[in-house]
Amino acid sequence: MKGFWANKRVLVTGGTGFLGQALCRLLDGQEPAYWAAPSRTDYDLCHSEEAAKLLADTEPDTVIHLAAQVGGIGANQQRPADLYLNNLLMGTNIIEQCRLAATDRLVVVGTICSYPKHTPVPFQEEALWTGYPEETNAPYGIAKLAQLVQLQANRTQYQQQGIFLMPTNLYGPGDKFHPTVSHVIPALIKKCVDAVEQGQSSIQVWGTGTASREFLYVDDAARGIMAATEHYRGAEPVNLGTNREIVIKELVDNIAETCRFDGRIEWDTSQPDGQPRRCVDTTRAKKLFGFEATTEFKKGLELTYEWYIANRQQAEALHSWD
Repeated sequence: MKGFWANKRVLVTGGTGFLGQALCRLLDGQEPAYWAAPSRTDYDLCHSEEAAKLLADTEPDTVIHLAAQVGGIGANQQRPADLYLNNLLMGTNIIEQCRLAATDRLVVVGTICSYPKHTPVPFQEEALWTGYPEETNAPYGIAKLAQLVQLQANRTQYQQQGIFLMPTNLYGPGDKFHPTVSHVIPALIKKCVDAVEQGQSSIQVWGTGTASREFLYVDDAARGIMAATEHYRGAEPVNLGTNREIVIKELVDNIAETCRFDGRIEWDTSQPDGQPRRCVDTTRAKKLFGFEATTEFKKGLELTYEWYIANRQQAEALHSWD
C-alpha cells in the first residue's frame, strides 16, 4: 500500500473528526508526498468559494471527503434541516470543485442511513433505491445519497471517476461522547461509567432493545477507505462493514460488562428504536478491493472504553462536525 501513496498529494476533509483522525494516522504511516486535514474553522465547505480555495491551497491529486455534520437520534429529531442542508452543500461543493480542478481520485464517504427503513438484511447496495430511509435518519441519509447521484451523473457527463463508500455504524477511540451528538456505543459507555461512579443501581436505555445494529471499528473503516482509494474506480456504491449484527439488548449487556456496571437495565419503550435492523452485505468490498474487517467486537469495545476513561474531557466536548 505504501508504494501507491508515496507520491500522492492527499486532502482529507473532516480529517480532524472521528473517522478522519483514524484515517490520517494510517495515512501518515504511508508517507505520502503531502497530505492535509484542515478543520472547519479553516475552510467552511458549505460555501463553494471556500471549497474552491481549499483545493487551490492544497493542490491535491487525491481527495477523501469525510466532512459531515453528525448526531444521534436526538440530534436528528431536533435539527433535521441543518443535517440535510449542511451535508448536502459540503458534498456538492467538494465534488464540483474536484471536477473543476480535474482531481485524479475522489472518494466520498456516505452512510448506511441512506438505506430504506425495511431493507432486507444484509443490506445489498442494489437496494438503495427500493424505499424511503428510516424517518429520523432520512434528512442526513438522503443528503448523502444525493452525492452518489452527483458522482454518477458527473461520471456520465464529465468522466469524473469519484467513488462512493458506505460504512456501517462506527465505534472506537476518538468517538463523540457528548449526549447531544453521541451515537449508541459512546452514549451507553458514558451512561454506564457515570452510573458506576455515582453508585446508581440502574440505568435507563431508549427503546425496546429488540433492534439490531452492526458496528465497524474505526481503524478497520479507515483501512477500507484506503484500500478502496487505491484499488477501486467504479461507479457503484460499496458497503464497508463486518457482515455481523448484534441485538441492542446484547450490546447493552456487553457494554455494561466492559464498564464494570452490574446494575439493572430499564428500557424506556416510549422512545424510538430507530431502524429495526442494520447489517450490510460486504461481498462487494471484498471482491473489488479485498477489504475485510479484522477487529473483534469485544476487543474494540474495551479499547474504546479505555480511551474514554483516559480522555474524558476531550471525549465529552461538544463537536457536531466531523
